[in-house]
Order: sequence, then C-alpha cells, then structure tokens
Amino acid sequence: MTILEELALSAKARVEAAKKKKPSVVIRREAELMPKGIVSFEKALRKEEIAFICECKKASPSKGVISEDFPYLTIAKEYEAAGADCLSVLTEPTAFLGKDTYLQEIASEVHIPCLRKDFTVDEYMIYEAKLLGASAVLLICAILSEAQVKEYLSICQELGMSALVEAHDEREIALAVRAGARIIGVNNRNLKDFSVDTENSARLRSSVPPEILFVSESGIRHADDIQKLRASGVNAVLIGEALMKAKDKRRKLQELRGI
Repeated sequence: MTILEELALSAKARVEAAKKKKPSVVIRREAELMPKGIVSFEKALRKEEIAFICECKKASPSKGVISEDFPYLTIAKEYEAAGADCLSVLTEPTAFLGKDTYLQEIASEVHIPCLRKDFTVDEYMIYEAKLLGASAVLLICAILSEAQVKEYLSICQELGMSALVEAHDEREIALAVRAGARIIGVNNRNLKDFSVDTENSARLRSSVPPEILFVSESGIRHADDIQKLRASGVNAVLIGEALMKAKDKRRKLQELRGI
C-alpha cells in the first residue's frame, strides 16, 4: 500500500468517526445555511502575475517534523503581510500533524482565502471545510473516481467554494478536465513514492486548457524555479517546505517573488 493510499484510508476512518458525532444530514444543513462563498480562492489566483499559495504545515511524510513549535497564526500572518495571495493549511493529523483548529483559527484571523489541505474522500469533508472557514478544498485525482470529482466540484459550486483538483500525469489531467475542474494543480511530488521532479509542471502545462488555472505544487525552492514556471505559463505556485524552513518567511517569500 502506498503512502497516499494509507492517508486516504485514514481520512475515511476520520470521516466515519466524525459522522457518529455529527451526522451527514446535520453538517450539510449547517454548511448550506452559511453565506454562500464568492469563489474567492479562484479569484485570488486569476491575476496577470504569478500567484502564491503559501502553506502552513507542521510536518510531512517525507521530512518528518518541520516546525516543532509551529506558531501557525504567526506564520499565516507573516505570509499575508509578505503578499501571499492564498494560504494552504494542513488539517491531516497523521502524517502532517495537522488539526482542524489550525484552519479555523487562521481563516478567522487573515483576510486572504484559505485552502483546506487534506485528503478529501467524502463529501462530508467539503461541508466540514466550509464550516471551518475554508474557501477551497483539495481533490486528488489519484484517490477519487471521475464521478466523485464531478460530484465534489458540484458541491463546491453550490457552497460558493473553489476546488484545487490535483493531478500528476496526463491521464489524471484529462480526468480533471472532463469533470469540470476550474483549477488544476500539478504536483511535482509523486504522492505514491514521494520522489520530486520539478520539471513535471512544465511538461504538463500544455495538457491543461488555457482557461483553466494551472497551479504548480511542491519542490519549488528558489526564484529561478519561479522564473522557469512563469515562462511555462503557470498561473500560481503552492510552496510549503521552502517557506516553512525559512527563518524569515517574509524575506523568503519576497525573494521568491523577485522583490
């Protein structure tokens, strides 16, 4: 079993436990009673310059604990002050040591859209994300069927949320396009074995229609990486480890942005 499959199974177990505390019909009703979103995540990425999605995460399966103390609110505010367009907040508790409360508190304190970074395996998790204050959710093609991606995109639309549909190869990109994705993220890290190939985004850019936002994820460390992706026509980048390991996150983000 791959790490990705293990994380998907863990997410399913979390959902089943959550449903016992709050049934699906209840969480759905609560989410639908909230004000409809304005797809702010997507709007933040639709700009002439390359957009930056900055990630708040305590740990990862490949690197272990990245931030022992993890002052997540401080980190989120530093990103916002440095000019981040959106935030990505890990809520997966097993491999990434994330918590729903991290997202809830960050979303209530910052003024830029937040992505719930988790392994969405059930519509329940989309309603959870809405209640936690997220503007977007992550849908990973490798763990979802085309019918599921299409269904989850429809739920997001009903709630006024965005979805970052993640793919790793041409087949998954084609699936995402057929399902109606408006934002496709290409992960430079293979989530089956966690190897990284930063050229993956450049190779696959032409597979995504120009009207669909293209996000490059993982393995982006330097301004030169950004320049190459900009030249490839990438609309946005999602950066985690390089920023999380930087002592001065504002300065690192400015460096990446070319300021």
